[in-house]
Amino acid sequence: MIGRIVSYRRSRHSQYERQYVVSVEGVSTKAAAAKLVGKSVVWKSTSGKKAVGKVSAAHGNNGAVRVRLSKGLPGQALGTAVEIGA
Repeated sequence: MIGRIVSYRRSRHSQYERQYVVSVEGVSTKAAAAKLVGKSVVWKSTSGKKAVGKVSAAHGNNGAVRVRLSKGLPGQALGTAVEIGA
């Protein structure tokens, strides 16, 4: 399953560098997004680096999920694809 990094998880005054909001293809409801909690996530760069993590929660009502990765990603990673597996 493929997702796209939309943004960092943030609030008005702070930003969480290891947590991201990911929009998942084919998922459009909060209930469907909640079924993805606990699945592994892998981000791969063009140079071969990779960061792994897990889906931690649903985000909002339109099927986005929150992902917590092992390392922070560069700002250029926003808009790139992640792979959501078992």
